[in-house]
Amino acid sequence: MAARTSYAVAASGQWTDDEEGRRRLPAGEAHAWERGRNETVCGLSLSRSRLTRFPHVPWTDVIPESGGAADRVQRLCPRCASVAGRRGADARPPWRRVNPRP
Repeated sequence: MAARTSYAVAASGQWTDDEEGRRRLPAGEAHAWERGRNETVCGLSLSRSRLTRFPHVPWTDVIPESGGAADRVQRLCPRCASVAGRRGADARPPWRRVNPRP
């Protein structure tokens, strides 16, 4: 069984939330990013794409349904969402086998 990789966020913009102690949060287009790498999961270079790293924000917090740090995120990268997951880690798969063949 493979170990789960935890992804952080890289985004095209940032904003500061005064309610949470002036914490930097992502804005604009969000990409999944693995700590220690210079590129996003979809292959964009962080420096050439001018993406800002947010190592303190997990990927599951920028998904709009989570309500976490997704206040000003306008778009999730579809390629990153397909790799990192569009739902939480404990979510069930979207399908369920009802009557399997013998």
